[in-house]
Amino acid sequence: QVQLVESGGGLVQAGGSLRLSCAASETISGIHVMGWDRQPPGKERESVALVRSGGVTEYADYVKGRFTISGDNAKATVYLQMNSLKPEDTGVYYCKIYSWRTGQYYWGQGTQVTVSS
Repeated sequence: QVQLVESGGGLVQAGGSLRLSCAASETISGIHVMGWDRQPPGKERESVALVRSGGVTEYADYVKGRFTISGDNAKATVYLQMNSLKPEDTGVYYCKIYSWRTGQYYWGQGTQVTVSS
């Protein structure tokens, strides 16, 4: 069973930066999309950013210009560089990888990001 392991979360002051990392426990073939979602306290999970196999990236409006996603399909790793963090960025961040070969999404266990004002 493939597992995604996230790291890099923590507590940071507003205006600071964090870099999240996510690595799969084994090679995943047929990766089509890698991305990050988040779940703010008391709210539903929402999409943050994703990168498609061709390198095209997509960002939610609320993180555009502040967050940068990157990934390596061969290594099944995905990163999220978060700059100019705001208190409203607080939440649990989940990485996700979709394989067209298995038709399955793989999810990480989540990493807590807390931005203090």
